[in-house]
Amino acid sequence: MRHLVGLALVCAALAGGCRGNSAQQQFETAQFEELQENREHARQLYEAIIRDAPDSEYATRARERLSAFDKEQ
Repeated sequence: MRHLVGLALVCAALAGGCRGNSAQQQFETAQFEELQENREHARQLYEAIIRDAPDSEYATRARERLSAFDKEQ
């Protein structure tokens, strides 16, 4: 089941490439990395979103995810 969800996110990320929204693409990839339990790469992607698109809705969501990471540790 996990692999199906991951595959769906990858497909969504690839389809999002047509829209040219890199913050969205990075966020979707970070979510995929979380599902694959690759939290370090997810963290790097969330940090890149905040750095590169600080005013976007995805930066807000990335901050929320990073906050959740910090609470889990």
